[in-house]
Amino acid sequence: MKKRYSYLIKPFQLIIDLIIINLVFYFIYDAEYLNLFFLVYISFFWIISSYLLGFYKVFRFTRLLRVLSLLVKQFFVFILGYFAFFGIFREGQVVDYQFLVLVSIIISISVIKILWLFLLKKYRSFGNNLRTTIVLGFDQSAKNIIKLFKSKSNLGYNYLGFFSNKEYKNKEYLGDLEDVFIYAKKNEVDEIYCSLPVLTKEQIKKINKFATEQNITLKLIPDSIELYSKNQSVEYYDDALMVLNVNRLPFEFSENFYIKRIFDIIFSLLVSILILSWLIPILWVLVKLESKGPLIFKQDREGLNGDHFICYKFRSMRINDLSHKVHATKNDERVTKIGAFLRKTSMDELPQFFNVLLGNMSVVGPRPHIESLSLEYQKEVEDYLKRHIVKPGITGLAQISGYRGEVQKRSDIKNRVRLDIFYIENWSFLLDIKIIIKTILNAFKGDEKAY
Repeated sequence: MKKRYSYLIKPFQLIIDLIIINLVFYFIYDAEYLNLFFLVYISFFWIISSYLLGFYKVFRFTRLLRVLSLLVKQFFVFILGYFAFFGIFREGQVVDYQFLVLVSIIISISVIKILWLFLLKKYRSFGNNLRTTIVLGFDQSAKNIIKLFKSKSNLGYNYLGFFSNKEYKNKEYLGDLEDVFIYAKKNEVDEIYCSLPVLTKEQIKKINKFATEQNITLKLIPDSIELYSKNQSVEYYDDALMVLNVNRLPFEFSENFYIKRIFDIIFSLLVSILILSWLIPILWVLVKLESKGPLIFKQDREGLNGDHFICYKFRSMRINDLSHKVHATKNDERVTKIGAFLRKTSMDELPQFFNVLLGNMSVVGPRPHIESLSLEYQKEVEDYLKRHIVKPGITGLAQISGYRGEVQKRSDIKNRVRLDIFYIENWSFLLDIKIIIKTILNAFKGDEKAY
């Protein structure tokens, strides 16, 4: 797996900015500012407004003018929120140092942001924080992006060469288009740039699938603006060179990753403290009375990027040699009476909140499978491996849509994968909440499942 640390830049910048804001209030040392309510309000307002305005969406190709426009928009909204607090909670009162506070925050954050931009570019010009890139095609559009990679070392691109079905006597020529897949795997390529005029739709589709499976960023180099669609975002390199960023999934944005992870931790802690703390002792007695063996059943399952982890469940079967190989079926004789109840209410899945706290799983996501079934499904369902680009979940969109339990026919797993991929491509925080609520309602109804 490629180790990338660029995703840490944005949260680090956010933390620095929050520290600056709070330090300004500390050094002003006025009672109106040095209270927990105001500091929490102003910090959360900054986090929410910066997220909505895309204040930290600054990339290696972003121009200074774009950064200045982000600063203007962010501070305009921040000033409104700042004065709104005093208008609502301190109406009629004259608060000292308001102008000094605002000027101090604006100057400090602006200087830090611009300085950070230049220092990062300088750092990259020395060969650090590089993105390894290859180009498919060698027409004029491809030559333009290659020229940019070579001339702008401060952008931080490590250009390896190009591929084309037409052979060139050029040291940068790496082979024909079919050679891309093996080369990209061996050389840990980060980004693939495709010149659209020289590629067919089928070739682009094949490369896009490969890039998704290998966690490689795919970008298209168009020959006209007409190629732009709602599924592609336009980026400009060096002011004039247009590139289309393809298939940017919600989880490619670091802020979405942190929102989901923070929610997972908080929600799992609440479940562990409020439910599992008293439920585990009760179930331990009930399970032990009916059958010998541990309360917690442990099973090896596939998770993020196909890595294996130990998945926890309340044991619902009698101890048997097939439990790690064969899923339960309807009227399975191995299932105990208390186990049948746990399965019917999905309570057997509750220990997986410990998996969430450990970072193996998420509250919502595609359900994890055992390796033997995963290998079988990969042969039957196209794009099955796309499920592995996110953490598996305790519940998911497929489960609340009726696709849960025993896979009886091929269409069952196809529909599950289809819904899993839809979830990955259309994730939102509200969608997670909707799935959780529907899961709880289904549990109270006692919808039957087989595993």
